[in-house]
Amino acid sequence: MVLKKHPAIACCGIDCVLCPRYYTAGKSRCPGCCGEGFEQVRPLCSVIKCCVKERGLEVCAECKEFPCEKFEKESTCKDSFVTHKRMMINQQLIKEIGIDAYIKQQNERIVFLKTALEHHDNGKNKSYFCIAASLLSIKGLKKALSLVGKSKNLRDILKKIADDEGQALVLKK
Repeated sequence: MVLKKHPAIACCGIDCVLCPRYYTAGKSRCPGCCGEGFEQVRPLCSVIKCCVKERGLEVCAECKEFPCEKFEKESTCKDSFVTHKRMMINQQLIKEIGIDAYIKQQNERIVFLKTALEHHDNGKNKSYFCIAASLLSIKGLKKALSLVGKSKNLRDILKKIADDEGQALVLKK
């Protein structure tokens, strides 16, 4: 049974499709919010229960009560990965531009990420490319792909674009 039209964005605001676990094979793979097999990964997600099952929404931002006490308390992820840290930013953007426009923007990020993973990953760059896809502007991501043919090192190009945009692509511990 399909619960969500867009499993690539979690109802709590996580960019599932920009997370390295979405692209992992095996038991640690996450299928995205309400994606096939999600209940085996995260069986008791109270945010899904409230947002999707009870209210029939895609994301919390579509709820007239957003942000509610439940969202602030239970879906604040303590994970340090970028896709999880951007939950509230993503929710605010969805509230401003709507889910369809947000998904359209995410699709451009997905094109970048899939291209980077397919053509430029040496087995060590998946998380880095996911971080770049999450943080850099779509214009910057497109620029990186247009330049990669000239220098062949996408990671260096992304670092330069990140510096230009004032972003850090490596999380400090």
